[in-house]
Amino acid sequence: MTSKTKTRTRTKTASSLSKEEHLRMYTQMVRIRTFEDNANQLYLAGKMQGLTHMYSGEEAVAVGICEALTDSDRITSTHRGHGHCVAKGANYKEMFCELLGKQEGYCRGKGGSMHIADQSHGNLGANAIVGGSMGIATGSALRAKLLGQDDVTVCFFGDGATAQGLLYEVMNMAALWKLPVIFACENNGYSEYTKTEEIAAGSITARAEAFGIEAFQIDGQDVLAVNELSKKLVARCRDGDGPFFLELMTYRYHGHHVGDINREYYRSKKEEADWKENRDPIIRFRSWLVEQGIAKEDEIEALNAQIKQDAKEAVAYAEAAAYPGLEEVDMHVYAETDPATLQAGK
Repeated sequence: MTSKTKTRTRTKTASSLSKEEHLRMYTQMVRIRTFEDNANQLYLAGKMQGLTHMYSGEEAVAVGICEALTDSDRITSTHRGHGHCVAKGANYKEMFCELLGKQEGYCRGKGGSMHIADQSHGNLGANAIVGGSMGIATGSALRAKLLGQDDVTVCFFGDGATAQGLLYEVMNMAALWKLPVIFACENNGYSEYTKTEEIAAGSITARAEAFGIEAFQIDGQDVLAVNELSKKLVARCRDGDGPFFLELMTYRYHGHHVGDINREYYRSKKEEADWKENRDPIIRFRSWLVEQGIAKEDEIEALNAQIKQDAKEAVAYAEAAAYPGLEEVDMHVYAETDPATLQAGK
């Protein structure tokens, strides 16, 4: 880590947020965890086609950042993107419908797990290509600057994506043009089945600093620390001080994807247990809320029960929902190019 990199932590007692804001962050993290638990069960039951990539364990990153954004702000996501989608305001029913290929899904069931998008809340979409949304995020930020709009774009990507050349092209462009974009690197310690330290030489934050971008490393398991820093950087982006780079230290509880169940050959059960027992973002935040007198145990249990029920009902709804009709097989594949149709606004 270079001297320019700012490592951020926070005290366990200081927070200027209201009770409602605290409980919303807790709720959003539990909603992500619950969604992933149900998605995993759908896969294991053979009800969901294809693979999906679980976000469990990383909830504080998505929630901490997205709670600093508005609906007008944009995000781009990754192949491990359910958490970002939920955190940005997506509904369970449309998300489960999308995973099951149903027409009421956000992309009419045609995007699935790795291409889900929710334009109504500024989610420009997940991307199955590692680092594939970096150009989209930077383009979104350029659009905001050219049109004089004050929205900010957050580009989520994993540590493995730092090996993609596109990252360095867009950081160079963003730095030169002072674009309102925040590059959020979720460093969960592994690039698929390989430790990050074995594929990423040097410091990840130093790569951003080479382009003159202010970079921060932060505990990605501390939702309040992530949120506090994100608010400051989002405000600075709106004032024209962007771009910024975040390296958020976190951990994924599941394998690379739902089919990766025998992980002992690349990481130990002891390591997994240590993160789950000692660094779980939801458990840590729940304990803090109770210790600070912000919420009581029965209040939190009621929230958990409601979220569990919401997920159960959404899954049942999605399972019973209709698939797109056969007439849609060639729809939404190509953009309309006929000049007369475009001119008519059709």
